[in-house]
This record gives sequence, C-alpha cells and structure tokens, in this order.
Amino acid sequence: MKNSYEILEVIQPGPLTTIQDLGRSGYQQYGVPVAGAMDTFAFRVGNLLAGNNENTAALEITLMGLRVRVLADAVVAVTGGDLTPKLNNSPLPMWQPINVKAGDIIAFGWAKPGCRAYLAFAGGIDVPAVMGSRSTYVKSGIGGFKGRALVAGDRLESVKTTIRKTEHKLPAEFIPSYEKSNTIRVIMGPQDDCFTEEGIKTFLSSEYTVSNEADRTGYRLSGPVIKHMASAEIISDGIPAGAVQVPGSGLPIVLLADRQTTGGYPKIACVVTTDTAKLAQAKPGDRVKFESISLDKAHSLLEEYEKKLASIKEKLAKGG
Repeated sequence: MKNSYEILEVIQPGPLTTIQDLGRSGYQQYGVPVAGAMDTFAFRVGNLLAGNNENTAALEITLMGLRVRVLADAVVAVTGGDLTPKLNNSPLPMWQPINVKAGDIIAFGWAKPGCRAYLAFAGGIDVPAVMGSRSTYVKSGIGGFKGRALVAGDRLESVKTTIRKTEHKLPAEFIPSYEKSNTIRVIMGPQDDCFTEEGIKTFLSSEYTVSNEADRTGYRLSGPVIKHMASAEIISDGIPAGAVQVPGSGLPIVLLADRQTTGGYPKIACVVTTDTAKLAQAKPGDRVKFESISLDKAHSLLEEYEKKLASIKEKLAKGG
C-alpha cells in the first residue's frame, strides 16, 4: 500500500520556492554543494511544530508570492521571516501548528521582517533522496522536485503520519526577531594574513549593505573596500558555510547554503554557525556589521543554540 498522498498543488510559486532539508553532507570532496535550508533554526523549529523530525523536507519561500492549494487535511507550521502568510485570505499565525483542510488556500505576501519563510507539513514533502538529501540545488538540477524551483501546477506528496495536537505554540522567548541592521559574529581567517592591518580594521569597523546580488549562493556586500596585502587570489581551497571571501574589488562576499565547494579568493573570516541564519534573513538594502569573536566563544554560542532547540523539543513534547 502506498504510504504517501498528494498534499498540495502550487498555484503561484513566487520568485523562488524550493524543497529543502538540512543539506547534502559528505559530498563536497566530489564538488557537490551542501544546499539545504538557509535559516536552519526556523527550518528545524517549523518541523518540530509540525510534529516532524528536524531534517524533514519542507518548503523554503523567498521574499513573497507562494500560493498553494491544500489537497488533503493536514497540520502545517510557518516559521522564519514574516511573509504575511494567509489561510483563505485570513492571517495565518506563525510559529505554531495549524490545522488545514482539503481545498484551503495558503498564500504569502511581501516580506516584512526577514527574507525567507518555511512551510512545513506534518509528514513532510515526499520527494526522492539524492545522495542522502531531499534538498534542491537548482544550478545542477539535483534533489527536490525534479531538481528545480517549484512552478505553477506542481503537485507534491506527503507521507502518512500520526497528526499531533495543535493547541500548543512556540513560546515567545524562542521566536527570533529579524532586523534591517545586524551585527554578524565571525571567526577571523583562515586567510586573514592576506589583508593589510588597515584592511582588517575596515572589515571590522565598517557597515556594509546587502546588494541586489544576494541569493542562496552568497551575499555580495557594498561598502568600504578591504585592502589586500598583495594578490587577491590564492590557490583554491575548501569553502565552509559563512566564509567571507574578498575578491579583487575589495568588497566582501559571504558564501551560504548553495556555495561552491572550493574558491580562489582569500577568506578574511567565517560567519559563526549561529549567525548564518540571521544573515539568511537579510534582504537587499539591509545593513551588516562584523564582530570578531574567539573560537571558544563560537563553540559556546553553538552549545546555547542546540540547548535552545532541545528545550523547544521538550516543551512541544509536553504540549507547549
């Protein structure tokens, strides 16, 4: 007996709506990018609210415009940036599970705070796993639904699951706020020695603006130029999530979920894991400043982040 069923039909896809999970790990040595949700905190919490495993495939909606028809009764949760979600033209509450019925319309307007929202269904989105992940990497046509962003007419399936109660919601203290101006914490290096003392000071003391060249691969920032010590090129090496490359222009590029696996520009710093989600919710025109912290501090932040998620999981298991 088939264990999946049609759960939604795309009426309008918006500029970029993709199926994501937490990414395709273990294949970067073969040139395969990780991909996965840009805001991993909102993604993981959305799945927990829907009663799923944290790595269950869900929809990532960018900026605006997704409109879907629900094809079967289900529980959904919307998290991340406030893209003014509506259920049948009435506001759809975020950060809590919601019962929806066959025929209901879920629609997203223009982003207010934030840039990306997540729509999780109980049972997830059932698409084939490619190299252990259901994440969409559009540039290579890997994963997701036919390896591409969603288009009008797509019909997606979910896996049959036990539907949990929906009386609970996420406590307010766990809901992040998304600002137009953000301080992003970084660990300096691995090639900070490729920059002058003045260049490093410029990087850490200046305010940068997210340019229109900002997507899932990375954010090109505009602002003061960072001076290299000599050449703006290095022998290509691996690129971690959040790496801040500085090409010959002297303007930083922060590399994110769909980043290439190697690159030949020096990396002045790397954004700490806990702050990549914050950056992923920034839109063109939003402002960014960088703050250098120690590796020990970054580890402490990550421990706090995981403890917060564990606490959320515990509270939801007890009914909110």
